[in-house]
Amino acid sequence: MLADGSSFDPAEPAWGDNNYLSSALVDADYQRGSTVDLENMRNRQVDEVPHGEPVRQTPENEDELLDPDTLVFTESPSEDVQGRFEEDFQAVFDRIEEETGKPVEFSKVNSYAASVEAMRSERAHIANFSTGTTAFAVNLAGAVPFAAGLTPDELFGYRLFATTRADADGIQSVNDFARDDVTVGHSEPASNSGHQAPSALFDQYFDVTAEEDYEVNFSGGHGNTTRGIAAGDYDAGPICSTCFVDTVEAQSDLSFDDFKVVWASAPFPNGPVAYRYNLKPEIQRGIERAYLESDFAGTDYQERTGYDQFVPIDYRTVFKDIMIIQRYNGVEYTESALGS
Repeated sequence: MLADGSSFDPAEPAWGDNNYLSSALVDADYQRGSTVDLENMRNRQVDEVPHGEPVRQTPENEDELLDPDTLVFTESPSEDVQGRFEEDFQAVFDRIEEETGKPVEFSKVNSYAASVEAMRSERAHIANFSTGTTAFAVNLAGAVPFAAGLTPDELFGYRLFATTRADADGIQSVNDFARDDVTVGHSEPASNSGHQAPSALFDQYFDVTAEEDYEVNFSGGHGNTTRGIAAGDYDAGPICSTCFVDTVEAQSDLSFDDFKVVWASAPFPNGPVAYRYNLKPEIQRGIERAYLESDFAGTDYQERTGYDQFVPIDYRTVFKDIMIIQRYNGVEYTESALGS
């Protein structure tokens, strides 16, 4: 239970003073949730969004509808290998063109804020937003989140891993983040697992308050936090579990046995696919079919993202916990807050 009376389920294990080598968690696929976790999110009763505004409805006035000749897609900046975005996403783009009759153009952005601004200004019509910026996209850019990816094993989402080095005997719990001799790295302000969630959940479960009990050092990304912990730049930090796995697997000098996890959250939803609310309804339906009725197994897209299929989501229910966390942290859905 959060302090404002809102519910939020903690991690399943009774972590207490226990901690685990990250290799054990990764071997058990604990870095992701399951379809059961997703169904629990989708099926809960949520009458109103707990923070901010609901998803905008498609305008009834045809003069307000968008019918672009080319659909522009943008992806939140990736922290994994330098990808050939157009080639990696071609299987998705081909399906969108098949279903809408419109070619798709990729537009690269360099920040989470830029992905939201691209849709707000109608320079992007489809986007894959990060979890932490999804509510900003809904409130500022008229985004309609409609789908989330599943892995071939039907795993879903990610967790917050409170991470340190395996040989850090003095760090056995999040409580130890508050020690004067411990340097803690967060990823960036808008990140869910890298800043927003730990700011709320460390306070609730451990009475450890970021910026009060320890100084927040922004690393600029989950990969940077992971590498920084390994190098000794940080002693510990909250990291997106799947980003952590991607970073370790991509670097030959890192091993999962180098790290331990002293606490993990319940699963969060991965960043959704969304389109702009005022696209013509037939374009919206075509985009939905392209994702929800396609099998991307064996494609470069699946190789890059890990997802071979998509399932429908409702922002109000699936992103409830994200909105509660941001409300707890006093987040306002403004352009200045997103860019801070």
